[in-house]
Amino acid sequence: MDFRYFKNTIDKLSQASLGGLEAQLTLAPEITSRYPFPIASKTNPKKAAVLALFYPDKKGDTTFLLTQRADYKGLHSKQISFPGGKYQDNDGQLRHTALRETQEEVGVKCSDIWLFKKMTRLYVPPSHFLVSPYLGVIDYRPHFVKNKEVSKLIEVPLQALMNHRHIDHTTIYKADREVKVPCFVFKEYPVWGATAMMLSEIRALIAPFNKAL
Repeated sequence: MDFRYFKNTIDKLSQASLGGLEAQLTLAPEITSRYPFPIASKTNPKKAAVLALFYPDKKGDTTFLLTQRADYKGLHSKQISFPGGKYQDNDGQLRHTALRETQEEVGVKCSDIWLFKKMTRLYVPPSHFLVSPYLGVIDYRPHFVKNKEVSKLIEVPLQALMNHRHIDHTTIYKADREVKVPCFVFKEYPVWGATAMMLSEIRALIAPFNKAL
């Protein structure tokens, strides 16, 4: 999708209705679908925020950024995700968490990013986080500088998200057993779990404005 066209749709996107949990569950692992938000929200989860950052590539096509987490002793080690992280008291608002974490993790200045929409919050059972996803845009392709929390940067054409051929399944390991889960596949990276669920809702939001559909 041409970036100029994408920018011209932002006002409409910002006012469009969200697909909500129904859209998220389209790409949900079976275990996650057992934790609908109205129930999970009563368990006092930790707060976090992430950012789907849209920008033009060298050809002027709309692109967004995913990251691969570093290898560490934790639940989300080496997983594919959006830039983002845990809410801190001095953030004030979760939107500031998304901006701060993006600057810290991939080096994009907060002041250059325009946040234009908040998506549906998503509860992540394994880590007990309630994550608020935001959509943001920047007018140029950033010079990314990743920190130690990020092992790889994955730049994804928006049109790949809109193409159903990038939806597949992958095998993960839970409690020493293999589990098949739905995912997106971008540049050979399987994107599953919470990030795939967020992407599913973003896909549903943008679909009516996508010329190629």
